[in-house]
Amino acid sequence: MATVLVPLAQGCEELEAVTIIDLLRRAGVTVTVAGLDAGPVTASRGVVLLPDTTLDAVLDQDFDLVVLPGGLGGAQRLEADRRISALLRRMAEQGRYVAAICAAPKVLVSARLVEGRAITAYPGVLDDQEGIRLSSAAVVRDGTFITSRGPGTALDFALTLIEILCGRASRDSVETALQR
Repeated sequence: MATVLVPLAQGCEELEAVTIIDLLRRAGVTVTVAGLDAGPVTASRGVVLLPDTTLDAVLDQDFDLVVLPGGLGGAQRLEADRRISALLRRMAEQGRYVAAICAAPKVLVSARLVEGRAITAYPGVLDDQEGIRLSSAAVVRDGTFITSRGPGTALDFALTLIEILCGRASRDSVETALQR
């Protein structure tokens, strides 16, 4: 069974975080939601999310995928956290999947993981970045890096992650059950 880590930072975008967690779990993926700190996470619109654990408690575990929800405040906190950049570098070195949505692709850029790669992000977040191939597509996959634009693309993003981890049949099953 595939394993996924979703780190949550204060100010994250709740629609993205919940959509990713929910859809992956619907596909039978083992999802660990880890707060950067202990306790509840207050998302960008005031929704309070309760992580399963803390980032420190799971840093030494292996995951098939790490997914970074966006929200500018959350992305800035992820970007400033040295544990996150070290984790993402380790994932990349091991050839494992790394995904980010909305403002969170800026974390991948700051960690120097996506130079020369095609990525997407919330409009305006990465417009002045050199060294990347910025796309306006809803979801972009370049090797083991998957990025998406924002809350409106979260469903397609999560379904793409399901397809990568579990195959097309699982994606189709989850999508059909959503009555899209």
